[in-house]
Amino acid sequence: MSSFVSTLARLDKTQLALAGGKAANLGELSAIKGIKVPEGFCVTTEAYRKVIDTPQVQQLLDELRSADDHQQLKGISKQIRDTVEAIVIPDEIVAAINEQLTVGKAYAIRSSATAEDLPSASFAGQQDTYLNIIGKDEIIRHVSRCWASLFTERAVIYRNQNGFDHRKVQLAVIIQQMVMPQVAGTMFTADPVTGNRKVLSIDASFGLGEALVSGLVNADNFKVREGRIIDKKISKKTMAVNPLKDGGTAANQIPTLQQNLPSLSDGQVLQLEQAGRTIEAHFGSPQDIEWCIQDDQLYIVQSRPITTLFPVPIVNDDQKHVYISVGHQQMMTDVMLPLGISFRQLITPRPMYAAGGRMFVDIAQALAIPALQKTMINTMGQFDLLIKDALVTLLDRNDFIQVKQEDAGKEKVISTEGYRNKLKNEPAIAEQLIKKCEAEAVALKQKLKGQSGTTLLDVIREDLHLLVKTTGDPQSMTLILAAMDASVWLNEKMKEWLGEKNVADILTQSAPNNITSEMGLELLQVADMIRPYAAVITYLQETKDDNFLAVLPAIEGGVAARDAIEGYLDKYGMRCTGEIDITRTRWSEKPLTLVPLILSNLRNLPPGEGYRRFEQGLKQSLNKEREILARLARLPDAEQKIEETKRMIGLVRTFAGYREYPKYHLVHCYFIYKQALLQEADRLVKANVLKNKRDIYYLNYEELYEVVRTQQLNYQLIDERKQEYKNYEKLTPPRIMTSEGEVINGRYNREGVPPDALAGLAVSSGIIEGRARVIINMEEADLEEGDILVTAFTDPSWTPLFVLIKGLVTEVGGLMTHGSVIAREYGLPAVVGVEHATQLIKDGQRIRVNGTEGWVELL
Repeated sequence: MSSFVSTLARLDKTQLALAGGKAANLGELSAIKGIKVPEGFCVTTEAYRKVIDTPQVQQLLDELRSADDHQQLKGISKQIRDTVEAIVIPDEIVAAINEQLTVGKAYAIRSSATAEDLPSASFAGQQDTYLNIIGKDEIIRHVSRCWASLFTERAVIYRNQNGFDHRKVQLAVIIQQMVMPQVAGTMFTADPVTGNRKVLSIDASFGLGEALVSGLVNADNFKVREGRIIDKKISKKTMAVNPLKDGGTAANQIPTLQQNLPSLSDGQVLQLEQAGRTIEAHFGSPQDIEWCIQDDQLYIVQSRPITTLFPVPIVNDDQKHVYISVGHQQMMTDVMLPLGISFRQLITPRPMYAAGGRMFVDIAQALAIPALQKTMINTMGQFDLLIKDALVTLLDRNDFIQVKQEDAGKEKVISTEGYRNKLKNEPAIAEQLIKKCEAEAVALKQKLKGQSGTTLLDVIREDLHLLVKTTGDPQSMTLILAAMDASVWLNEKMKEWLGEKNVADILTQSAPNNITSEMGLELLQVADMIRPYAAVITYLQETKDDNFLAVLPAIEGGVAARDAIEGYLDKYGMRCTGEIDITRTRWSEKPLTLVPLILSNLRNLPPGEGYRRFEQGLKQSLNKEREILARLARLPDAEQKIEETKRMIGLVRTFAGYREYPKYHLVHCYFIYKQALLQEADRLVKANVLKNKRDIYYLNYEELYEVVRTQQLNYQLIDERKQEYKNYEKLTPPRIMTSEGEVINGRYNREGVPPDALAGLAVSSGIIEGRARVIINMEEADLEEGDILVTAFTDPSWTPLFVLIKGLVTEVGGLMTHGSVIAREYGLPAVVGVEHATQLIKDGQRIRVNGTEGWVELL
């Protein structure tokens, strides 16, 4: 047989480069027992390469690679298509194709790209398919059209978006005997809406599947779970696409009496489920399958991985699990690298599971115990109301969690009331804990000094245990929980007694010991230090040099500027966006990150603004306290109410700021560990074990330990992890997911929300109008005073931006997440947990943020 063609039966998944993804998968399918694939063959990529290897096509490919706007890309793509279709196919390729054809038979001609039907990118529908093609000349012509379709505008854009080189993607063509089906459709072996891996979803319609794929008809839908049809929706089907006698297809009206009939019998639905599960088991992942039925014979015409599903944590048991996203609680839903994930796992007392480059904890056991269930739901409500509502939705269904009624009341219910009642208002408690952390950081540097090899990794692991003890210190947790509970008490009681909402938002302004809010104000002081030196400001406006601090002393005022920035980095240089991932680049590693923030402060704010902001917040807090106490004095039982309110205000004022410190200490230690690990990575580079020191980020802690111990590394693992990371970047992690892969979504109670407003969670009181600035990457922020920041999430590293804005909207967050805490500290109206805010709100659009009630209006 010629190298230009191969029968499908001779292909398998190892021959992607020869046959493309679709043909390789069909070859795999044809080998599965019980699965019927229409007979056919593949025109290999070798034929494609031979045809397009012309000077004209190669020149156009060069132009396509350098195209820098949509119109140019569109024009070049069309030129390539026209050129490829005009090329006369060499006789040897035509002969090889004709040898496989049967005179008088009709064929389906389908494209099969080498970047298609892959686990990481499906490329579904990017190239062309032609059905019911009859005659050798017509088949040859449609092979050329398939080759040309590799350069449709949609295919070129899709490759650009997914990072595929146009030259490296090649096209094979599948030629299969045409099936003339009575019914056809698609099948997902995991529910494409919920992600549930136990539920299989089938769409079906009369005639060829083209009517369904092109949207000509509303398909019937069948949901099947473990051999049982659990849902059935029969649509009115008015049109069907059918093959014509002389070739091609046409859309025809379905007879009226047939339009509302099911396209599949129950037996056919279950036959499809069985075939789908067989195919899924063969490929080892959920599949998107195209099928058709002719004269009661089921044919599979395509199977590809479902690339949009979020992976399920791998747990080797048959128990039911409910996974909650750690990232939504930590305000960092971006993908994490393996070393970052393993560090989080090492410092977390309960099991933490990785999936899709994110972290999850399993709370199924707690939800099964009534006493713990209530506590868990209320606790989640403090962090994220959508998580709380999703949990309530899951429990109300009674189909996943089996509640252990016999255990009711046997488990201790955690209450924060005890913390607030036993804690005294003594500032020294927080200050002592802070000093203890500072001493531990100094000691850690000494412990790691001079260490290397596995000894270094052993010392880090040992210190991680100490870090867990420190950040989870019972006394430290008492402070945090007492302040949280006192805030809740104040909000509830003042609403009950005085009719005023969210008073704690004002009472927490300018609270002491808040290391995160101080960070934003101290950067204003850095700007003030630089302000007198025009030459320094000009240099900072122009520089792109990561080493700019070394250049500053040569400029008038540069020494003072350098010292101010370095002093700031000494205290806060361990911070960065996504700082819970140890692999993220810290400000000390890239000080240039701070330059736009400093320049924004210089441009938008007057001298002394940092001190003024703090004093203003303190004054507002004290005034609010006096006002509340005066109003309480006019109520019945005033003395008792005033005494208790004073005590709660004292707890909030004294300890609310401390909540930010344990994470600051954790991130500080992370940076010390990281510096030591990168020095070890440098040694591995010098020993030719590593190509790049940052490749250690793609190893978990145990793998890194083995590499250091053996001085050996299989780089295939690093390459695989890098590709995984790219794939995971495209996924959006769910708040809650079950072990069946089902994503449970929560909803806000929209009662009282204005029409067309975006609902969220009110976390910092006040109503503000202004220009929305939609910012995804903090380093690209270009803010002016009075803007409203709209972003996916904020962690402490975003705090320096808060001094410029007058309102905050985020997609992720809760009452006690960092952005909410700092918004209250700075007195910024804020609404968090606004789903899809960065898509629904346009950059520059005028909006109104109601941080008291919890919604955003688009003006």
